[in-house]
Amino acid sequence: MHISELSFLAVEDHPAQREVLLAILAAMGATRVAVATDGVAALDIVLSPESTVDIIISDLNMPGMDGMEFMRHLGQAGLAVSIILASVLERTLLASVETMSRAYGVSILGVIEKPITRTKLETLIKQHVPGVPTVDLPPAPGRAFGIDEIIAGLDGDQFEPWFQPKIDLATGQVKGAEALARWRHPQAGIILPQAFIGQLENHGLIDRLTWAMLKKSAVFCSEWRAARALDVSVSVNLSIKSLADPQLAARVTELVRSAELDPRHMILELTESSAATDIGPALENLARLRMNGFGLSIDDYGTGYSSMQQLTRIAFTELKIDQSFVANAARQQSARVILKSSLDMARKLKIDSVAEGVETDEDQQLLFRLGCQLAQGYGIAQPMEGVALLGWGASSQ
Repeated sequence: MHISELSFLAVEDHPAQREVLLAILAAMGATRVAVATDGVAALDIVLSPESTVDIIISDLNMPGMDGMEFMRHLGQAGLAVSIILASVLERTLLASVETMSRAYGVSILGVIEKPITRTKLETLIKQHVPGVPTVDLPPAPGRAFGIDEIIAGLDGDQFEPWFQPKIDLATGQVKGAEALARWRHPQAGIILPQAFIGQLENHGLIDRLTWAMLKKSAVFCSEWRAARALDVSVSVNLSIKSLADPQLAARVTELVRSAELDPRHMILELTESSAATDIGPALENLARLRMNGFGLSIDDYGTGYSSMQQLTRIAFTELKIDQSFVANAARQQSARVILKSSLDMARKLKIDSVAEGVETDEDQQLLFRLGCQLAQGYGIAQPMEGVALLGWGASSQ
């Protein structure tokens, strides 16, 4: 869409800076530009029934309703507009405000440190997609499922893994897939984990789901490899509570081998906190699993309190970097520093690095430049059924 077709709202209380912004927009070809000097006036404009604002360029430090309060009200209104924040505040504070705005559900294109220039503005405006938020809003509450209905679903073998591919950033080839639980409900259709994981954990039944995912994922991976279409591994989340069972490693190994899958082709993913539960049996199980050939992945790296300690305790083969650092790394220096240091650590420890939550080509390019090996996310592929992955993977080779 050409800039002349977009409608802008410039929110700036400083007269000279406002004139500079308007002059830049005019030079770029913008013909529809409204002006507000504070958040109150801006909110009146965007909430007007006649409003057609596509992009808001807003200062932060303003009298009355400042930019942060303005962002909060925009998020509450759920408006499908894109926001560019502009300020003289320090970079780290701007990054915090950007994160805050996204948490409110506001569609942020990016942040500009003043002075505003045409180059800075054009770069962000090009990212605007009409009528489509640039962030994932929290899902609307769905139907609530009672524990009895969930148990009936387990008894009826209604739970199954869907798979999100992991690709090699250097070649684009699929190298693995993470198994994500789905409930194929006979009336409600495909149900996502938020609807049943908490219930199973609260009632001490999460192991039932874990074993179902392990068995079915092993079977799928064995079939992919037998078809000689995909040379891949499969990653399965391991329940925290499962690690307390001293016989876990033997049971998992037997199950996977019975599916005619070599344990070398399965990676067990552990959240950072999981390894801290019943530390003796947990460490024994994890060491035995590695001895039997399984890969071990530290999931959501960077979000737990004891990341470094876990890396010294457990023979991990893979480090998965949390999507919060991946998604923000292109825009925020602090996230980029954490991402880079995590990748450097994985390289020095001689373990694979995987970036989660990759959404854009920009994310992929940055990760490749920083030396990340593998990536997954909606920008690469959404989770899919096992049969579908076979076709998707073969076409990507």
